[in-house]
Amino acid sequence: MLQIHRSLTGIAFVALVAVTGASSANAQSMAGIPVASAPADASGDARAPYAWTDFCKRSPAECRTDTREPDQVALTPKLWKTILGVNNGVNREISAITDEDHWGVVDRWDLPTDGKGDCEDYALLKRKRLAEAGLPRRAMLMTVVIDEENAGHAVLMIRTDRGDFVLDNKRNAILPWSQTGYVYVKRESQYRTGWTSLGGAQTPTVASVQR
Repeated sequence: MLQIHRSLTGIAFVALVAVTGASSANAQSMAGIPVASAPADASGDARAPYAWTDFCKRSPAECRTDTREPDQVALTPKLWKTILGVNNGVNREISAITDEDHWGVVDRWDLPTDGKGDCEDYALLKRKRLAEAGLPRRAMLMTVVIDEENAGHAVLMIRTDRGDFVLDNKRNAILPWSQTGYVYVKRESQYRTGWTSLGGAQTPTVASVQR
């Protein structure tokens, strides 16, 4: 289970938008590339999750930032199909299990080589497979959010010329970051081996109930 700094756990949350399940993902694959939307803005340095730091000690090649790579990808129909395929495939392939049940610890990030894992493990495997398919790691960022249960959750954010999209183990549909209903805490930096703050960025769905 992903651990979040206590100051963030009190942020209110509203239910996720109703775009879930395999039928939504199938509709996406038939509809071509998505409509462009505004990207998520970063706002300064942030502390990396401690379990990420531990993961990087064990798998340093998974954590390096190469600033020679592009910081976003051009979203073509072929690339969108690849992203959808990897997202759906990993969601089907991995069996969800908490870190406590899996490893006997509160929080551990790792590639789910045994076919079991929790949110960050799904995201790490998606990133690895997409990198193997040719996507630049610099454009694929591990991201920490607060979810519908007001708990820490990890997703993979892909930065494209049509906006930032979120790959999530909770749904097969890939949504723009602003349509997930999550509160965005921080993500990997694109400029160094570290993390950057998203300032608790709220989607319109969340913000509307806090006014």
